[in-house]
Amino acid sequence: MSTGNPYETPNVAQSVTPTRRTVTLKRLDVMSCGTMLGVLYAFIGLIAGALVTLMALAGMAAQGGDALAGLIGGIGAIILMPLFYGIAGFIGGIIGALLYNLCATFVGGIKFDLE
Repeated sequence: MSTGNPYETPNVAQSVTPTRRTVTLKRLDVMSCGTMLGVLYAFIGLIAGALVTLMALAGMAAQGGDALAGLIGGIGAIILMPLFYGIAGFIGGIIGALLYNLCATFVGGIKFDLE
């Protein structure tokens, strides 16, 4: 804004256009991949265990059997399925990250754009 004309419109900063940048993912941290997939799969195992519990209770109720046996089996599923899924996800994440790092040394990695 100049001092000669106080009613002049002020200079507004130009809108910044985002710049695109191509980045290459050349290496994955093995333990962070294992931890992330272990937690993710444990959560999936918890959901699957809850579904197995509901099915066990429904099956026991439909047969007119002892609901306590279905409840014990269902609680076992809620405890054991997240544990086994989490361990399998952790090991799978480590193996997947190691294989990615091995392949990325030959191929060069995955290229993607950041904005």
